[in-house]
Amino acid sequence: MMTTTTQNPPAQQTQVPIPVPPRVITTKDLLYIKDALSWELIAFKKFHFFAQQASNPQIKQALDKTGKMHQQHYQKLLTHLQVDNNTAMANLPRPNQTQQSSQ
Repeated sequence: MMTTTTQNPPAQQTQVPIPVPPRVITTKDLLYIKDALSWELIAFKKFHFFAQQASNPQIKQALDKTGKMHQQHYQKLLTHLQVDNNTAMANLPRPNQTQQSSQ
């Protein structure tokens, strides 16, 4: 007969959820946004180029529409970079500060 042992998961720390996520861009976030911006820009340029080459009006219209969608995605991603990151970081709660101030 095989016995299995179950391990108790480690005790989780309870954290108070932040009601509204802070408008902070971490280094990892920035790298993701840069990649996404590159992909959207390349897609926009390719669809624009192919639309210029198309002779069929329906295909040309579909390519233009898709290119404009990627351009809109690019513009939307740019809005996420319009953050005063220093101020946002300064306003984040610091766990060490709350522990030190209560001692």
